[in-house]
Amino acid sequence: MARPLSPINAGSMADIAFLLLIFFLVTTTMDVNQGINRLLPPIPEEDAPIPEIRQRNVLEVLVNSADQLLVNNRFMELSGLRDEAIEFFSNPYMSDELPEMTPITERMDGALRGGDTARYRQLRRAYETLGEDVMMSRGVISLQNDRGTSYKMYIRVQDELTRAITEVRNQLTMRLWGVRFSDLQEETDMDKIRAVQTVIPAAISEAEPVNIEGR
Repeated sequence: MARPLSPINAGSMADIAFLLLIFFLVTTTMDVNQGINRLLPPIPEEDAPIPEIRQRNVLEVLVNSADQLLVNNRFMELSGLRDEAIEFFSNPYMSDELPEMTPITERMDGALRGGDTARYRQLRRAYETLGEDVMMSRGVISLQNDRGTSYKMYIRVQDELTRAITEVRNQLTMRLWGVRFSDLQEETDMDKIRAVQTVIPAAISEAEPVNIEGR
């Protein structure tokens, strides 16, 4: 007569599986998705007039399917994009070929005459916080990439433009308060942060991807 088989003790299998799961979670490297934080402007009203933008106030940045940069019809290495954008937004020598620079008080008067009281109050708060009639750029960067542009290149271009805006803000806050904009704290310096963002906005207009070579 055959001897009955003894049941297998599987009581510790759950513990072993749990320990293996913890081991793989601790030792596995997770890929971090790259993304961009961008505060989008409000949707304009249907009957809102389209503002006219002078050519000198636009820096056109194109990225083709080969990840090459074309900045105002000039090929440029990615390493030079940040300095180009900084000069564009700050216009340090008041060049006629770079964007127009207007005092914040002039912008306030324009908002008041146009009946935009919300914009007027925003500019006035910034003026009072900054303590001087800061010059504001009318420059806008127009960014457009090809449908074949790699996501990595797209992120790198966005990063360089964002760093350029941050550097222009750093220059202003260092001159006014002796501290970099990137070192301001939301808990204690929120008024200063909002004021600087008002006079130096992230003026980047992004168009829908197209076939740049075939346009």
